Amino acid sequence: MPDPISTYFGVHADALPLREQRMKLLASNLANADTPGYQAQDLDFDAALAAARRQREGSAVPGARATHERHLGDALDLGAAPFRFARPAGQPSLDGNTVDPDAERAAYGRAALEYRASLSFLESKVRTLLTAITGQ
Repeated sequence: MPDPISTYFGVHADALPLREQRMKLLASNLANADTPGYQAQDLDFDAALAAARRQREGSAVPGARATHERHLGDALDLGAAPFRFARPAGQPSLDGNTVDPDAERAAYGRAALEYRASLSFLESKVRTLLTAITGQ
């Protein structure tokens, strides 16, 4: 049965940690812009969010069931990578590095804006709950 608090916060409760993970990947790309052979990484945010919502609703994979308490909990380990992928290079590099610093900065800026938007929605929900609890 879904947790009522998670249901109240909706998609943003699932999206915020995924947005954070994506920002970490993009920051790692920027940090490795001069590393020979480094492959730029990204996160398939839509697929990861859909899996997080299925997991919250009780099943990470339609028709699957957990036989151990940790089985479905590890399904969103983004280091293990069903949602993480190597982004192809827009411009070939002699050293094999696929990071385009300008594109990474733009992607990071957008990801930061999306993170802040999700955080603002969550803050609004918390303020509403506090108002309901305190009556002010």
